[in-house]
Amino acid sequence: MKYFFILGTNTALSLAELSAVINISDAQLIGGDFLIVDSPAELNPENLIKELGGIIKIGAIRQKIKSGSEKGALLSAVLELASAKKQASKEGKFNFGFSDYGPRSFDKKDLGAKLKKHFSEQEISSRFVVSREKTLSSVVITQNKLLTRGIEIVLSELEGTIYIGETLAVQFFKDLSLRDYGRPARDDLSGMLPPKLAQIMINLAQVSNEEDLIVDPFCGSGTILSEAMLMGYKNIFGSDLSLKAVDDTKKNISWIKEMYKLKDIKMKFAVKNVLGLSQFIKVESAAAIVTEPYLGPQRGRIEFEEIISELEDLYSGALQEFNKVLVPGGRVVMIWPVFYGNKPINPSISDFQVLNFIPERLRNNPLVKNTTTTRNTIIYGRPGQKVFREIVVLEKE
Repeated sequence: MKYFFILGTNTALSLAELSAVINISDAQLIGGDFLIVDSPAELNPENLIKELGGIIKIGAIRQKIKSGSEKGALLSAVLELASAKKQASKEGKFNFGFSDYGPRSFDKKDLGAKLKKHFSEQEISSRFVVSREKTLSSVVITQNKLLTRGIEIVLSELEGTIYIGETLAVQFFKDLSLRDYGRPARDDLSGMLPPKLAQIMINLAQVSNEEDLIVDPFCGSGTILSEAMLMGYKNIFGSDLSLKAVDDTKKNISWIKEMYKLKDIKMKFAVKNVLGLSQFIKVESAAAIVTEPYLGPQRGRIEFEEIISELEDLYSGALQEFNKVLVPGGRVVMIWPVFYGNKPINPSISDFQVLNFIPERLRNNPLVKNTTTTRNTIIYGRPGQKVFREIVVLEKE
């Protein structure tokens, strides 16, 4: 069955995450955000999207037609898809909307008017949901109940074929916002890792057994460990040099456990220096280390050369400790800072190999190349930031 995935703003990072979770080696990418995947197994979009931080929508390709002869065929396909959905939906007003992805823009206004006329002739109450944007957002789709009492029809064109899809799941924006801004312990001065990025990092670690140990030795406010718990992992360890950070982690994890009714989770915390990690975690016991370490000062005047030297020493020492506590083949998913002016850091990774999950055939896409480095890592950030994040995935040799 063919599915489509709407990628997040960082194409490379979304592709890497999805590739770590399902096989997308033969996927087709249209523009920078519309990915078509031919899956031999049936997927569960509603469950899958809860654990994918870099995916905005998931849907199924219902029909495809040839470009150039689509005037009547496209309308017929849209009418057939919407009518079938209406028959299967609850009684009451039927809401529908359109999004198109890729370089081609479709006449969605005309299609919507004709579809509404069709429903009117059938004496079916309907509403055409529109947006100022080219695509309908997760917020618009959810607020207008397009997944439960209607349909979002998605259109895209590639190499002479028009793909017509139905959205089946959208990102749980309310939950993500609550976990980001509603948590009881926040430290805006130290920086806050977004829950979506934490999900992506955990997926890149590819820990297959929920009982395997996941460690965050720079736990901060506990975002990574909280998201790991929500993704089903039951054995976590958090440490930090800061007592406040460990206390904040405990508060936030307790809040998450209570809110989502999580049980049977093994948790350990310690106020420790990462350079002594192997003294308080058993050697070769951790399946993965997923962490955002101290990235240097975020405000004020930054002496780049001095900070880069300090961080390289810290990270090199930390990676030596990571090598000791990881099982053979264990993963490190770590963030390194890239300072304004494209100043990267280069800690020693002699005991590890860098992993790149993006399929070879998709690496030359301009939006992928713009955010990947020559060492097969991915740069994540927004324009104007002083410090960008470099997502580094390492495997113990």
